[in-house]
Amino acid sequence: MSEKRGSSQYEALAMEGLEQAKAMGASYADLRVVEEETRCLGVRMGRVSQLSQGATLGMAVRVLVEGAWGHAAAPDLSQETALSLAERACRAARAGAGYRKTPAILAPLAPQVGEFRSPYEEDPFEVSIEEQFALLMETDRLLGGDPKIRSRSASMDFLRERNWFYSSEGSKLFQETLRSGAGFSVTAVGNGEVQTRSYPANFGGNFVQRGYEHVRALDLPGHAEEYRDQALALLTADPCPSGTFDLILGGGQLALQIHESVGHPNEFDRVLGFEADLAGRSFVTPEKRGNFRYGSDIVNLVADSGLEGGLATLGWDDDGVPAQRWHVVEAGIHRNYLTNREFATRLGDPQSFGANRAWGWRYPPQIRIPNLSLMPGEAGRLDDLFAESEGAIFFDTVKTWSIDQMRLNFQFTCEIAWEIKGGRRARLLRNPTYQGMTPQFWGSCDAICGEEEWRLWGVPNCGKGQPMQLAEMTHACSPARFRRTTLL
Repeated sequence: MSEKRGSSQYEALAMEGLEQAKAMGASYADLRVVEEETRCLGVRMGRVSQLSQGATLGMAVRVLVEGAWGHAAAPDLSQETALSLAERACRAARAGAGYRKTPAILAPLAPQVGEFRSPYEEDPFEVSIEEQFALLMETDRLLGGDPKIRSRSASMDFLRERNWFYSSEGSKLFQETLRSGAGFSVTAVGNGEVQTRSYPANFGGNFVQRGYEHVRALDLPGHAEEYRDQALALLTADPCPSGTFDLILGGGQLALQIHESVGHPNEFDRVLGFEADLAGRSFVTPEKRGNFRYGSDIVNLVADSGLEGGLATLGWDDDGVPAQRWHVVEAGIHRNYLTNREFATRLGDPQSFGANRAWGWRYPPQIRIPNLSLMPGEAGRLDDLFAESEGAIFFDTVKTWSIDQMRLNFQFTCEIAWEIKGGRRARLLRNPTYQGMTPQFWGSCDAICGEEEWRLWGVPNCGKGQPMQLAEMTHACSPARFRRTTLL
């Protein structure tokens, strides 16, 4: 179905569904139609391990009745279904209204009308599956060649989403996004050790809002032998020492540090205790806004729903709120949270920051981490930082992690580390682990590399809620140094 024909047809459906919701007492209603197209390819040990390609199309109605939310969704786009969903959503909202202690009040929003499309150069769905598998097979072949390599895999993953949004306030929006990602992993076994290296990041690689040109730029085959050799070398590497050391984090690891210790604790529904599943609650309680020292003076963490290439980059969120850019932490001081229209009023703000997003058409939107980045500093290139960090240890690529239910105490284990000697990477170290407390850790940051090292790191699998929804976002950053960090 063409976008233009779909928009016209869906608008007619939406108007009927929204009128039905208002007739049943809804003070607010919106209707979303979401179409998703996916392609996932994988190889493992020289064989195809995954090949899936599909599409989904569905409709969801969300209503506010007597201060309570109702939601209903179905994989059908008929007039009958639009009316039925509106009715079901209103019944659900009214049933819950008597149990809600505080009614939901929405921050004001003028009607929004427009379109957004993420840019790309080469459509991955137009590239043949044969060509894509050939790249993965070549990568897999280069990862082998040694009997100590016991597992090797490579994959690609693509998602196109089209979203039509209509609200009872007069908003009419269309958005189309395309994201691409790829990566590989290789595991070596020997000397009583099991060691893994992943490129360009763990958990499937790195993902951005671009086309197949992103996969070509990653050059998986060109990095395969280097990472295979690192996995083999880790089998006999010295264990990472324990104690207090200056720590330098590579971008891929620093991105997850941002996600876990800044992103989740600043979701305002989590702050107020409306959300505690999976990632717990938050230590960043409301009285801290504007006065709490989250990090050192050079720490600036910026949310940006318009970041080019970011996985959470949109024209509008699923409340219909326009994309925005704002400081969560500015010069080390906590400034703002992540909000939607409902939680903006609970915070006392005049408008939402636009952080409300749903996973596909099945689920209602909830506050999600947007693109959230550590802004670059003045430490130049990574080699420049090494040159002034004698005795520090450089960690890269997350392996495992844990963080407490208030997002305060954390522990991360990485795939690889190097001791810095003579201004460069020297001794290779295995099983590196560090721990800390969020404000003290960010407060120890005394150097951040410059714009030349600033990279986008996509998170395609962030879970939240019950039932769990996935969401995608990007954390851009440059490598940074943290003084006197505890290594285990």
